[in-house]
Amino acid sequence: MPLVPMTDFLPRAKKEGFAVGQFNMNNLEFVQGIAAAAKEEQSPFIYGVSEGAMRYMGIDYVVAMAEIAARESGVPVALHLDHGSSFDVVMQCIQAGFSSVMFDGSHYSFEENIRLTKEVVKAAHAVGVSVEGELGTIGGVEDDVQVDEEDAALANPEEAIRFWEETKVDAMAIAVGTAHGMYKGEPKIHFEIIDEVAKKIDAPIVLHGGSGVPDAAIQESIKLGVGKINVNTESQVACTQVIRDLLGEKPDMIDPRKYLGPGRDAIKETVKGKMRLFGSSGKA
Repeated sequence: MPLVPMTDFLPRAKKEGFAVGQFNMNNLEFVQGIAAAAKEEQSPFIYGVSEGAMRYMGIDYVVAMAEIAARESGVPVALHLDHGSSFDVVMQCIQAGFSSVMFDGSHYSFEENIRLTKEVVKAAHAVGVSVEGELGTIGGVEDDVQVDEEDAALANPEEAIRFWEETKVDAMAIAVGTAHGMYKGEPKIHFEIIDEVAKKIDAPIVLHGGSGVPDAAIQESIKLGVGKINVNTESQVACTQVIRDLLGEKPDMIDPRKYLGPGRDAIKETVKGKMRLFGSSGKA
């Protein structure tokens, strides 16, 4: 099937109490491992593509691989720009064939974030592309996104509700205590923010920095209205560990297929576990 916007499955996710995972596309093995997991689990999913990953792979390769994966997996797949930094980048992705985009205006003032996000929503919705907006600042490091812990800022619930009312984004990312990358300790999720905002807006809440969050916290977040959860670091760690182990055991191994293949399998198993945890298995 062709690539679809997130609106093909996120409203159902919020209504029925499950979440759809965004799993980042880093190379061919990630594309294949994620799609294989979704096919086995019969789960919708979202390919997240950062600007850095797009530069690494090339935007045309990104779209082509996602389209093939959507066709071969037979499940609903959205190709989503993750943390789009500007209107121009968002438009470039839409023109290339992305079915969903995120405009991250969290580094602007509140009013400017609303103004710019509204422009993105107007352009994207005109061609059937879904939009994610962000309020608050999520800490940690992920690809091009680096925010020091002391600069991270929780979302203000009243502002988040107003932001959605004025922009009508299809998914609402709010900073609630998660961070990009792996955690040194256990993250403190501010469930009261999720609860207050989710009750007042139609769009599902997005949880960035889903890697390493305890299962119980994930389940509570979904129950309160989180409908999209982003996972990347856990897949990277699983893949890299397998490759390190193989090359350590067999230092003469030079055929990349011999170590990238097992790395791909590790990605698949990681993603399958997340789909089951999120409750999206069987929802395709």
